[in-house]
Amino acid sequence: MGGGAAMGGGGGGGMTSQPPQVTSGSPMTPTGTVVSTPQPVFEQSYIENILRLNLGKTGTFYMTFENNSEWNAKIFKGVIEAAGRDHIIISDRATGQRFLLLMINLDYVTFDEPLTYQYPGAAGNGSRATSRNCW
Repeated sequence: MGGGAAMGGGGGGGMTSQPPQVTSGSPMTPTGTVVSTPQPVFEQSYIENILRLNLGKTGTFYMTFENNSEWNAKIFKGVIEAAGRDHIIISDRATGQRFLLLMINLDYVTFDEPLTYQYPGAAGNGSRATSRNCW
């Protein structure tokens, strides 16, 4: 019993201490130490994310459609309403018509105004995201 009391006394101090606060997904060493990793504060530089940063701006979208006997390439101009991983929704303010464009067909986009562009890994970003206007 004396041995058990000694164990209990030694383990009791460890049992009453609080476990470390762990951010979800934070790695731990084999000894139980939490390794702090900086959390990303901005999205990666993918086309859909750049388009999302520029919702409400007018762009000209150049699209190519393979194996189309009617038209191989087409140009769409409109205001960006939404952008997803595989699609873009734009609207033509003059006609009110909306277009759902597939990213797989997108060649490039032009804009007549500066873009807001949030870019990862730029020197001097520190812990906050940096936005800038691109010409």
